[in-house]
Order: sequence, then C-alpha cells, then structure tokens
Amino acid sequence: MAQILIVDDESGIRESLTGILEDEDYKTAASPSGEDCLELLRKSSFDVILLDVWLPGIDGLEVLEKIRALQDPPEVIMISGHGTIETAVRATKLGAYDFVEKPLSLERTLILVKNAIEARRLRHDNLDLRKQLQAKSVIVGDSVPMKALRQQIGLMAPTNGRVLIYGESGTGKELVAHAIHTQSLRKDETFVELNCAAIPEDLIESELFGHRKLSFPGATEDKDGKFQKADRGTLFLDEVGDMSLKTQSKVLRTLEQQRFTPVGSDDLITVDARVIASTNKDLEEEISRGNFREDLFYRLNVIPFVVPSLRERKEDIPLLGRHFLKEFASAYGRRPREITDDAIAALMRYSWPGNVRELRNVIERIVIMNPTTSRFERKHLPPLVYRDGSRRAAGTEGSTLHQARAAYERDYILKKLDENHGNVSRTAEVLGLERSHLYRKMKSLGIAAKDS
Repeated sequence: MAQILIVDDESGIRESLTGILEDEDYKTAASPSGEDCLELLRKSSFDVILLDVWLPGIDGLEVLEKIRALQDPPEVIMISGHGTIETAVRATKLGAYDFVEKPLSLERTLILVKNAIEARRLRHDNLDLRKQLQAKSVIVGDSVPMKALRQQIGLMAPTNGRVLIYGESGTGKELVAHAIHTQSLRKDETFVELNCAAIPEDLIESELFGHRKLSFPGATEDKDGKFQKADRGTLFLDEVGDMSLKTQSKVLRTLEQQRFTPVGSDDLITVDARVIASTNKDLEEEISRGNFREDLFYRLNVIPFVVPSLRERKEDIPLLGRHFLKEFASAYGRRPREITDDAIAALMRYSWPGNVRELRNVIERIVIMNPTTSRFERKHLPPLVYRDGSRRAAGTEGSTLHQARAAYERDYILKKLDENHGNVSRTAEVLGLERSHLYRKMKSLGIAAKDS
C-alpha cells in the first residue's frame, strides 16, 4: 500500500485530502509545517508528498530541496494557492514531480498521485535492473591476465571505440561486454545483446533491424530491431563469426552510415549504438575461407580483447569457486557453504574444457544435489572432475600415441558416464557400443562401474 504525506498549514485541506486518499486505499499522514515534515521523514518513508509552497517557518521550496537531497526521496507534488510560472519553474528545477494550484481539482490530484507512485516504482525497478547489470559485470580473479583485462577495460570503456572480444566458449566474453558497458559513458542507457549463433539465418535480419507488418509470413505487426533498441546505448553481438555473409553486409553498411532500413520498409532509421562483438573463432582464418567479410572485421576490430581460458588462469579457481558457491547458496535460499582445500585442489587439477561456465555449472550442481551439506568435499564433485584430477595428479597421461589415445578415450567415456548419471547401459547406447564391450573398455581403462 502506497504511503502519502500531506503537508499543508490549512487543517481543512489536510483533512479533505486525507479522506479522499484513504477512500482510494492509500495510507496517509499529515503535517502542518516544513519542519514537522522533515522530522517525519527521519522516522518514516513515503512514496509521495503533497507539499504546500507557502508554509510557516521554512517554505515548501526549501523543504523540497532538502527532500530531494535524501538518499531515496519520495516523489513531491507541489501545491500553491498563489501559483506563478516562476514558482512552478523553480519547483520543477528542484525536482518536483508536478505542480497544482488551489482550489484543488480532486480528480486531477488523484491522477497525479497515481502517476507519481508509478514513476517512483519505475525508478526503483530501473535501479534494481542497474544493480543486476552491475552484478553481471563483476569480473572475479586476481591472476595477472585478469588484472590486465580489468586495466584494459578501465582504459577503453569510457570511449566509443568498437570492441571485438576473443575467447573460447565459456570464458566470460558476455561478462566483459557488460563490464565495458557499465564503465562507459553510455552506462545509463540500454545494453542490448544478440547471440548470432542462436538465431536462424532467415530471422536474424529481422532481429537486428526490425521489420514492418506483413513484410514476410508471420510478421503480424511492426517490430523494432536490436540496433534501434540499442540507440544511445550498447549493442553486443555475441558469436559474430556465425553471422551469414548476407547479414554481415547489412551490418557493415549500418556501422558505416549509422542508419539502416527495417525489413519490408524503405524508411531510413538513424541510430547511435556502440557495438561490441565477440567470437570463439579465428576470424582471420574465417576470412581466408570466405566465411567472414574482411571489411567488417576491420570495422569491428578497433579495440581487440582476449579473454583467457580457465586453463591459463588456474590460480583464480579458488576465488571463482567460492564466488559461485556464495551466489548459488543465496539464489537457492541455503545457508553459507564452505568448500574444502581437497575439493579446491581437485578443481584446480581438472582441465576445464568448458572454462568458467563449466565451473559455474559444477558449483551449481553440488549446491542443488547436496541441500543439507554445509561443507563440500572432493567426493561431492562430479566424477568427471575428481577422476580427471586424480588421473592427472598421478601422472598417468603418457606421451606415446597409444597412451594419449587411451587417455582421451578414458576422458570421453567418463564424460558420457557423468552425463548419463553413471548408467552404463544408457552410456553404451549413446556411444554406439554393446554394453559388454563398454564394460571391457572401462575395465581396461581403470573405470569402475556403478550400475549393474
């Protein structure tokens, strides 16, 4: 229930507004002076204040100024029986939501109160979204590569230069893009992202540039594209190397001209969006194969970033593991958890082909699967992780072709067993082997079966 504070030295107006607002199910309080209003604000919070300009003691405009200096100020609607344009302008400049004159139109006052409450709610929602975005942009790690990455972000984020982020899948390229945006001059504007690998080729132009109603089958209404939604903000093109040549051509023209035409339209739309792109491919190799436009590459590759794999920053694994543990304990309403040094050592020995994303998934899994455990040990880790770590620690990887092949087969079978929760029959079916053949292979590789 929204809380409204009425500040007016006329008791009749206080009583009248209290009755009308309470009839609308608002909770109200009333104050006869600016000093009393400020004292109430020290003890209670309000969504909207109806504030008279002319008050005994300090006047309403001075009170307004003090209210707007609060950390989370309510919306203020100014009331005046002697309203002038100059007073209204000054009140607006000081941050008043609106200005009404006496005698009050009760209908207009109720509309203003409702709109002010909605404006405050939207402001809070916007702050919450910004906090979520900032949380998304936290880069965890004290290794030399990550310190260098953070320094590089700090140097170039406040510019408008286009960025191309390189890195294996799961290294955190999206996280870097968010960090660049939140430290940029556009941080108060929209961050829009598009995974180019996830959108079918026949729909990606519509996603990027929008379309007009009936421009193709299924286009039942006009739609704004990602470029238009990112105007004045940031557009993140994830896995740009998977974009078709036809779409690349239109993206290139948009970057060159800062304007484009939606699908099915001849209208030119001008945009000012900073483009950040990412890829897990070698784009120069893709250019040589004819899969990526060289001119688009040079347009995107103004400021290149390389996000290191987890294998290159293993000293960050303890920090990351504990960071994700805290994150998921909070997300699932669990009490804070600990992870033993033995489990951390196993995590550090594992090769992490899926990089940080895989580590995050592993931590989420052990939090979900062990709801009553307060201290995670090596035994709580997925078999693929601790078995692989133990094997590497024991130095069983050989340098001969036969040993390398055996090590690969062992890793692969362990991975498939883990995906099928240790079920040998289902794993054999996935691998295209007879169950008895898989058992023999597991025995020869030193893999213990867990089901009959």
